[in-house]
Amino acid sequence: MSTAFTRSRRTAAIIATGAAGLLALTACAGGGGAASGSSFSFLVNQENTTIPEVLKSLSTDQCQAENETQALQVETVPQTQLDQKLQLLAGQNALPTQYAAGNAPALTKELAKGGQVLDLQKTLTDLGVIDQIEPAAISTIEQLYGGFNVLPYQYNIEGIWYNKKLLADNGIDVPSTWSELTADAAKLQGAGVQPFSASGEQGWPITRLISGYIFRDLGPDALQKVADGQAKLTDPEYVAAAQAVADLGTAGYFGQDVGSIDYDTAFNTFLTGKSAFFYMGSWALANFADDAANQIGSENIGFLPFPDVQGGAGDSSQTPANVGLPMALSAKAYNDNTGAWLTCISKNYGAQSLSEANTISGFKVNGDVKVDDLTALVQERIASTKESVLWFEALFNAKATETSQKNAAQLVTGAISPQDFMGLVQADLG
Repeated sequence: MSTAFTRSRRTAAIIATGAAGLLALTACAGGGGAASGSSFSFLVNQENTTIPEVLKSLSTDQCQAENETQALQVETVPQTQLDQKLQLLAGQNALPTQYAAGNAPALTKELAKGGQVLDLQKTLTDLGVIDQIEPAAISTIEQLYGGFNVLPYQYNIEGIWYNKKLLADNGIDVPSTWSELTADAAKLQGAGVQPFSASGEQGWPITRLISGYIFRDLGPDALQKVADGQAKLTDPEYVAAAQAVADLGTAGYFGQDVGSIDYDTAFNTFLTGKSAFFYMGSWALANFADDAANQIGSENIGFLPFPDVQGGAGDSSQTPANVGLPMALSAKAYNDNTGAWLTCISKNYGAQSLSEANTISGFKVNGDVKVDDLTALVQERIASTKESVLWFEALFNAKATETSQKNAAQLVTGAISPQDFMGLVQADLG
């Protein structure tokens, strides 16, 4: 699959913050009709147009019969009203058939405990279409929500993109371990090439490196242990991860003034050939396909899973991932007609989203959809991933998330020690 298609350039910084909460979709007024099952009502924030448009396309084509039986009805409200509206509708047993998940996984977990959220593992298994969802997407959702409770209308994997030409020109093979990566960075630095591009202003591109190291060194459940109170970020083995990333900054591998580098500048540094490595999610495919921005050419970009840490309990087969646009379904509004819709969506959304919206989802792609080589590479990585991991702040509260990202640049500039960085975040976790 090598035929490129045109993508609209989309800035995906809010996806990258990780939080389903920062991308969370919102609820709308009404919903009483949804509980009756007379319509396939869909509540989404007014800022999001991609998913509703793809579903509308399905309703007039592959899912036309399902739509004639239970008509798709899209309603919107501002994102800021989400949690309050969902709680109100749930209290009235009037959640719509399908709705945007809350601003944090905690709300969906709460609604699920109250019997308001459809168990998709059981439902899709009973419908015979559970195999239409990528195992990696299910793994990510289960870690975030405590069960398969939302649909992966968008699915992003993360890793290190690299400039093939810069590596080849400097006699560097693609690294597979952290020690090889740091050795390669030293060689590039010595040759006058900036090893890494990252936005210190946003912070999360740096904390992603910390969590990547933690998962490879301590195993895929390492941050869940912190969330459960079984470990602390201030434990020596966790501080070691912050130290490893701080060492990159001490060596100057992020270039000058990393704290002032914003998201677009970090992208530009990589896409103009000024840096060799760039940690970013698969939403970057839109930027890579932008010929005006991408001066190094897509053919010169490769993807490196976060490398192994020697002797670590994790490995590079465990892919960092997030569900950018989570949607839940009402258990109380579910009926056979909804099941027919779910079956149709499961079989057709992956291909429709890719061909119409240029968006990779957690649904399998059925049929021949021509994509560029980098998109095909991401699809192959998703399909081969059986276990995913999250990101540094995925299980943090809002205060700890802010502290983490605000202080990340200071960690790599030496303004704050690894011990103090982890201590500040841990203090906000309680």
